[in-house]
Amino acid sequence: MVGRHGSSLLAVWFLILALALLHGQSGRINPGAEFAAPLPPRAVEPPVLERFPRPWPLIPRAPVGFSPLVHSAGTIFSGTVTAIAHHPATSAHTVETVAITFHVENAIRGAVPGESLTIWQWIGVWSTGQRYRVGEHVLLFLYPPSKLGLTSCVSGNTGHFAVDERGRVLLAAHHLSAFRADPVLGGKSRVSFRDFTLAVRQASEEE
Repeated sequence: MVGRHGSSLLAVWFLILALALLHGQSGRINPGAEFAAPLPPRAVEPPVLERFPRPWPLIPRAPVGFSPLVHSAGTIFSGTVTAIAHHPATSAHTVETVAITFHVENAIRGAVPGESLTIWQWIGVWSTGQRYRVGEHVLLFLYPPSKLGLTSCVSGNTGHFAVDERGRVLLAAHHLSAFRADPVLGGKSRVSFRDFTLAVRQASEEE
């Protein structure tokens, strides 16, 4: 009887000790404590599209070929670049532009020989490669000005020709490829302004 009673007391004592140990551990460790505190805010990157300017004026493209180039142009002239000025966007002018001024030497359409002609070009066109430098001698086919008063070379660099010191129009590799079927310009890398004007006149008469 005494043995059974002693065994019972021992079992009760072990049970009390176990409960005490569990209570002590629960006071020291809270399994959910490390998740209870809010995580620091994570930096959120803006959408990639918001990092680039809105594409303002669209850049038109003309079909490859000399006749389409001529028919798409509102102004055709040769001259020398005399000034370049950058104009940032403002409340009055919502489009960033570059103003390029030329001394017109020979005019075929939309210009007068001897005049100082300034064109306004969207900065996006300048950034894509239609650039100029003061003193550069060029012959240009320009689109008619847009509603914003902006213009650019017809069909990109196809409407931009270099002119040498003798006034001859130089045809680059992409011109030779595009105009190979033209009866006047085909296969020629240098053309007098007179012959170039003849080619424009013939192309203008084509439908």
